[in-house]
Amino acid sequence: MTKTIFLVDDDDAIRHSASFMLRHAGYTVKTYPDGVSFLDAYEPNDSACILLDVRMPVMDGLTVQQALSERGNKMPIIVLTGHGDVSVAVQAMKNGAIEFLEKPYEKKALLEAIETGFSRISDDEAQQGIKNEAVAKLTRLTTRESEVLDCLVEGMTNKAIADELSISPRTVEIHRANLMEKLEADSLSAALRVAFMAERGRKEAR
Repeated sequence: MTKTIFLVDDDDAIRHSASFMLRHAGYTVKTYPDGVSFLDAYEPNDSACILLDVRMPVMDGLTVQQALSERGNKMPIIVLTGHGDVSVAVQAMKNGAIEFLEKPYEKKALLEAIETGFSRISDDEAQQGIKNEAVAKLTRLTTRESEVLDCLVEGMTNKAIADELSISPRTVEIHRANLMEKLEADSLSAALRVAFMAERGRKEAR
């Protein structure tokens, strides 16, 4: 997997030295001299780790971070701060940055922070895959099976479901067995997990 880093820093020397070091470490690096040019190029579906300098002219790092948040950014952000910018770094962390590094930062610390960022991406992608799979499984259900599942989610018994849907308890059992098979669930709790995961996936897609 190609690991891409977006480096946003107005300091030419830092952009040059950091990008050289990171490329040597095996990463693909795209550099931006300011927040405006980065936001112009930003695509929400990009999968990368963002290294974001705090002190920049025109648009500082916190403002860029806020703009990214408003666009639904999911990429991990590592904030780069100058000496004495601890309060700014704390604010960035509160706003969702995963780490902050004080300049001049050590190579080891930077690489560790970046790998933490990419592990977050892997976890998020794995979770999204599970949600997508759950949504796909629910599409296999008939309308009646979906209704039975909705009732199970509400905690209803087979008898209560039968009364709610005006069908026999035996028919409920058949629908329940069929939906469990289609959801590849070996227990009621497993079926409910699929239902809840699919609901999360649908909400995020809206």
